[in-house]
Amino acid sequence: MKFGLEKYHRHSIRWKGYDYTQPGVYFVTICTQNRKCVLGDIVEGKMRLNDVGQIVQDEWFRASVLRPNVKLDVGVVMPNHIHGLVWIIDDDRGAARRAAGFKQRGDSVGAQAVGAQRAAPLRTLINVAAGSLGAIIRAFKSAATKRINEMRDTPGMLVWQRNYYEHVIRNESELDRIREYIVTNPARWDEDVNNSARIDENRRGGFEAHGVY
Repeated sequence: MKFGLEKYHRHSIRWKGYDYTQPGVYFVTICTQNRKCVLGDIVEGKMRLNDVGQIVQDEWFRASVLRPNVKLDVGVVMPNHIHGLVWIIDDDRGAARRAAGFKQRGDSVGAQAVGAQRAAPLRTLINVAAGSLGAIIRAFKSAATKRINEMRDTPGMLVWQRNYYEHVIRNESELDRIREYIVTNPARWDEDVNNSARIDENRRGGFEAHGVY
């Protein structure tokens, strides 16, 4: 099945002037350093996390525990990247939902691990606004990297590529479509634009694969 999300992987232009602290839903993709498959393997269409991947999953879903302005929808850890839907909300959740224009997925939001996007490279994470999407991603990357390097005894080793990619969800139908894309991502690993084997094959054929990298 084609999900029609290729356009989200081909652009790398951030919305100039867009306030990434405002209430809304964001489809995020974060890739590992050099897109190495260090988070686990796909076995019979399902993601099998290794110890590193388990840390990544744990730290990703901790964001909604640590930050009152964040709720997490479906997310999936893949061998070399993570996809997730991030809600930035106000303290008044009803007002935030009306501002975003959609409904969240029930009370279990943030508890589902089924493991992006006008793609938006993060140039640097030095001066990101408090409570913004960039701040959320920075905190996740930092916490996951620290735990992973402590476990592997590899102080200072890079875990994530410098960029992350995001798409601002515009309506309910788009939200539902991207939820399905995320949930079914492991089953489509052979077609995934982030699959390093596929990228290498395309390069050998004389062209670059479009993808989030």
